[in-house]
Amino acid sequence: MTVAVKYDTNLAMGLGLIDETKVLLQAWEPPMSATELYEAILESGALSRISAYRLRNIVVRAFGNRYLTDHGKPAAFLKRLVNALPAAQLEQLFYIYTARANRIFADFVRQVYWPVYQSAAAFLTKQMAEEFIWRAIDDGKTPSRWADGQVMRMGRYLTGCCTDFGLLGSPSSSGRPLRSFSIEPNVVTYLAYDLHFQSIGDNALLAHEDWGLFGLERQDVLEALRRNSLKGHFIVQAAGDVVRIDWKHRGMEALCDVLAEG
Repeated sequence: MTVAVKYDTNLAMGLGLIDETKVLLQAWEPPMSATELYEAILESGALSRISAYRLRNIVVRAFGNRYLTDHGKPAAFLKRLVNALPAAQLEQLFYIYTARANRIFADFVRQVYWPVYQSAAAFLTKQMAEEFIWRAIDDGKTPSRWADGQVMRMGRYLTGCCTDFGLLGSPSSSGRPLRSFSIEPNVVTYLAYDLHFQSIGDNALLAHEDWGLFGLERQDVLEALRRNSLKGHFIVQAAGDVVRIDWKHRGMEALCDVLAEG
């Protein structure tokens, strides 16, 4: 029986943390733990503008949860790309790992942001974010019943994280304006390979929930993969509901090196 993941408040430790993540990836060396990375950054002064207490939360509870899972594989892959990819592509990769580590953020994007975006609304309001959280509380998705103030803060964190990653604009009296947001081609390739090397079959891969972070459904993913196949990273064969992908690269490290070369 699958146990549902409970929502937590780790997003409070830092939202997108884009600039900080770049610094931390450059400083991290395998097999550093989050605590060892924190001590190294503290000693180097690379993020000296941040207090030691907040820095520890950023490194251990944010960066560690996002990029040091699975024996640090996400950090190892992204370290190969941090100085090579354009900012927009790198930020979308950070966005994927942030959503994976923060289920409340991932569900908010899929269940609230994209339906609002597709409705052609101009703004996403704080009320929408708070209503999402109250529904989650009523559905038992939080470890306890959050107080009103905590719901308000988490609503701000959710919309603020969307702003950091380019889904929303800055807040206004009407809410945060929705911005045009679409997946970068290299991110399509990276995500497809990442899922493939998690032993997800080709058909299941097209329907994986991570594509929903970009508002993509199965047919959208298939078309995106077909377009990207022209770059030679894979060959896509589709007949009806059956899809087969022939993968060119034998590991994520090899793929990252190719993407870094441009």
